[in-house]
This record gives sequence, C-alpha cells and structure tokens, in this order.
Amino acid sequence: MRNNVEITEARPLLDLNGDLAQVGFARKLLPVYDKSRVKGGLMRLKEWDYYYVGNDHYGVALTIADNSYMGLDSFSFLMFDGEPWEITKSPMRWLTMGKTGLPESSDEGVSEIYGKNYFLKFVVGNGQRHLTGHIEKFQGNHDLTVDITLKSEPEESMVICTPFNKPGHFYYNQKINCMPAEGFVQLGGQKYYFKPEDSMGLLDWGRGVWTYHNTWYWGSASGRVYGADFGFNIGYGFGDTSAATENMLFYKGKSHKLSEVYFNIPMKNGTEDYLAPWTFTSDDGKFEMDFVPIIDRASCTDVKLIKSDQHQVFGKFTGKATLEDGTVIEIKDFMGFAEKVENKW
Repeated sequence: MRNNVEITEARPLLDLNGDLAQVGFARKLLPVYDKSRVKGGLMRLKEWDYYYVGNDHYGVALTIADNSYMGLDSFSFLMFDGEPWEITKSPMRWLTMGKTGLPESSDEGVSEIYGKNYFLKFVVGNGQRHLTGHIEKFQGNHDLTVDITLKSEPEESMVICTPFNKPGHFYYNQKINCMPAEGFVQLGGQKYYFKPEDSMGLLDWGRGVWTYHNTWYWGSASGRVYGADFGFNIGYGFGDTSAATENMLFYKGKSHKLSEVYFNIPMKNGTEDYLAPWTFTSDDGKFEMDFVPIIDRASCTDVKLIKSDQHQVFGKFTGKATLEDGTVIEIKDFMGFAEKVENKW
C-alpha cells in the first residue's frame, strides 16, 4: 500500500527554480501558487477552472482554460433520463499565453471570458461560487443560459502537488466535491433546475507546466448517503505520483485518504468498450465498485502535433468505500463519472 506524504503547512508552491517546493497531497489549498515563479516555459503552462453540477437526471459542465498556445472554453449539457443525450460546444482561442488572467487561488477571485456569441464567468468569494454563462445556438437555434450558485463548501478537499521528471514541470490540482447547488440551466424555452437537496457541484482547479504527451484516468461523484454528504475523487496516469495519489473519500465535510485505485475498463476487439460495465478495485480494499455507464461524453481532436482524445463516461456506482476510521460506506446507483483522456499538447 502507498505511504502518502501529507502537506500540512502553507508555503510557496514553487522554489526559485520553478520546481515544486513540496511534493504530496493536502486536505486544503495550503501551497501558495505564484505564477511569477513558473520557469518551465510559458508555452507549456496550462491553467483551468472546470465545474460540473448535476443530479440523477441531468448535469452541466463549464470550463475556462488557458493552455498558453490556445484557450479552450466549454459548455456541456447532459440528460440522463429516457434516451440519454449530451451536447458539448468548445470555442477555442489562439495564443492566449496566460492573458485569460485566471486567479492564482481557488479560494477567491473572478474567472471570466467573453468570446464571439458566448461568455462564462465564475465569481468566488463570500462563501459561495456563482457560475454564469450564455452561448448562442447551443442546440440548433436554441441558446443555453446558466446561473448556478454553489454554497456550503466542505471544510476539506483533495489537493495534490505532482512533479514530472523534467525541471520546471509540475501539476498543482484541487478537487472540491459535495458543494450543494442552486440555480438553473435554460435551453431554449426549457428550464432545468438545481436544488440543494438533490444537486451538487464539483470544482477541478488546475495549474501546471505539463510535458507534451499524457494520459490520465479520473473519476468523481458527489451525493448523499445515510442523510450526509458523501463523495470521492479517484485518478492516476501522469507525472511522478510516488509521493501521493489523488484518491480520496469525502464524508460530512472531512477527507479520507485512499491508496491506489485501479480503473478496470472493459475491452472489446482490442479497444476500450466504454459503455459496458466497469469495475474499480484498490490495493488496500477500501474502494471496490461496480460502474454501469449511461452516456459517454466523447470527443477527439487530432491535428498531428495537437491531439485530445476524451471519454468522460457518466453512470452509476455501486459498492463499498472505507473511511480512515474503518467505517464502511455502502452506495447503490450513485451518480458520477469516470474518464480516460489522452492529450498531446
């Protein structure tokens, strides 16, 4: 089993050479990111804010990303009921080079972008996260409008500092699960409401200098079990994770560290069969799940030097997870997602 190194005090994230000053995981955003210390080459710097808000029936994903040579803003709406469907629109901006101005902390600030026929704005402060956005002709001639507030942020989250085996390269990441959501998505004349009693939000906040070719696996879910907030973050696949993994459970606002978790994606004719049932296993027996897919939010862009092949699969988890004190949490048909993404960027 993995002996995870925990970061417990606030210090600069990067040393004067642009390398990570601390390597491992934390339960709060303790390392302090200072963009002026980045030395690994500004063309390799990638910064993004990704939010997913959903319930058992539908969900919305919003992204503002600045990948230096290009910016990628994204709107996704997913319907899980009946015949499942999803729509994703991802406008691109060229040679952004950090000019998007994303905040150096996830705790406060404004992330916003105004493009042709769309805008996205994430305002963080005063104990809440206000997500607004609009994009024209999202579905045919129907516009998409988003206005959602996330409150009651849990005390602890998943924070990890992952080095790459290359000077000046690193990934600093926070995942916040289990944020009750209130608001709506309007698609054409139809409004889809999110209410705190049945809808939750997730933040994936990333800042880092990446190597060119990477594949990652990531899974996440948030909801309620036994009347209390419960969620998890699982993943692996890139960088040097010998100091810590990003695998973590969340229950009643507290985090519970996991060791290794493995994604067992079924294969068919030599390739992944993403819509067949998956399983998840762990080296310490603390995360054992079945996963029944509902919809694969797949996209592939391949223009030789730049490639992004993404499969974000939404579905339902059933199984057991064990907290640090030995308490076993059993879940059944618990909505979440798991993904495999390959990037050449």
